[in-house]
Amino acid sequence: MKNPKPYLNPYLAGIGLGLVLLAAFVIMGRGLGASGAFTSVVAAGVNTVAPAHAQSNEHYKEYLNTPSGNPLKDWLVYEIAGVLVGGFFSGWISRRIKRTVEKSSSYPVSSRMFFAFFGGILLGFGSKLARGCTSGQALTGGALMSVGSWVFMIAVFASAYAFAYFFRRQWQ
Repeated sequence: MKNPKPYLNPYLAGIGLGLVLLAAFVIMGRGLGASGAFTSVVAAGVNTVAPAHAQSNEHYKEYLNTPSGNPLKDWLVYEIAGVLVGGFFSGWISRRIKRTVEKSSSYPVSSRMFFAFFGGILLGFGSKLARGCTSGQALTGGALMSVGSWVFMIAVFASAYAFAYFFRRQWQ
């Protein structure tokens, strides 16, 4: 990898993210988030495999009964596709694309992958229980001054700091 470019100043990145959030509200009439996109994809898949089940399930029906009639045409699905393409493009132009697993030198790759996968599954369930993912809760809910979103994010940061103490040796 040839001399990667430095990361963007976090304050400028925060201002940029705030402007993107504002643009999403103005243009699309809704904020940012990710978990709804994955639910739309799952609802479309279940509807393809078992349409009777999907149409009778209240959870899936909410995603299937869209104005377009296709849950894959939802704004959040396009947003996540844009995040993937934009993230790859950003890594490419800053020369940061490489095949690696971020982990401690004392931690095996298989363990890191297991815990990453298991953590992702827990995060998926948690995002449905919290009625939104961390990006939706923090950015959109926080911008709308939702008490539940603020409580959720305070709990996320407090628990991260509490557990970081116990896992700090894993990253040394």
